[in-house]
Amino acid sequence: MSDKSKFNEETPKNSVGGKTVKPSAWRKLLAKKWAAPTAFLAAAAIIVTLMWLYGGAGETSNKPTSATVEDSQGTVTDDQPVVSNDDPMVKDSENEVMQWPTDRNQVDVVAGFYDEKASNEERQAAMIQSGNTFMANMGIDLAKNDQPFDVKAALSGRVIVAEKHPLNGNMVEIKHADGVVTIYNSLSDLQVKVGDEVKQGTVIAKAGRSELEKDLGVHLHFEVRKDGKAVNPNTLLTSAEN
Repeated sequence: MSDKSKFNEETPKNSVGGKTVKPSAWRKLLAKKWAAPTAFLAAAAIIVTLMWLYGGAGETSNKPTSATVEDSQGTVTDDQPVVSNDDPMVKDSENEVMQWPTDRNQVDVVAGFYDEKASNEERQAAMIQSGNTFMANMGIDLAKNDQPFDVKAALSGRVIVAEKHPLNGNMVEIKHADGVVTIYNSLSDLQVKVGDEVKQGTVIAKAGRSELEKDLGVHLHFEVRKDGKAVNPNTLLTSAEN
């Protein structure tokens, strides 16, 4: 037998006459049923990681977290005018006792302050729903049968914010002594502007509506903050009629 015949006999052929090539280890691996899904998942994981590193991380830093829940209502902004603690109107509040921001006997408290030490039922009642998100209420909400009512300055001070907010509606913030700021949201018919002096009991607006608490109808959202931290207004307000 010639060498050529011997070669042809020893070389196996496939069904169409071509030579059979011994599969490599890589092809054997890919032939397994689990190989393709595993490779896909590994590639996807790499892509997601790269997206997070180069884009997602920066976006995440701008999103609100649980630490910003207290800012869901009051918005003590960085661009407020600088008001000295020696400002005469600010100093006037040093000897004042905080009063209700409206005629107390004519309104109802329709949403209370979220107190972590309160009962579970009270905490649930002090949650604000916005879409599918629930936020702790950092103030109290007052209403009068869906009717407008006068909103008054709880203390003497100087107006540092008077603007319309997309979620909180028209809002006013007033600076007082000892790092205290009072915040009034969901307003209509604003009577003050930034820089104005206000005496305790001065009418600054009327109760209105807001997108964030639209289910409450016409109401006033009232907050008190000391050194930027929300304080339960009920611990400071008097029960005296205005």
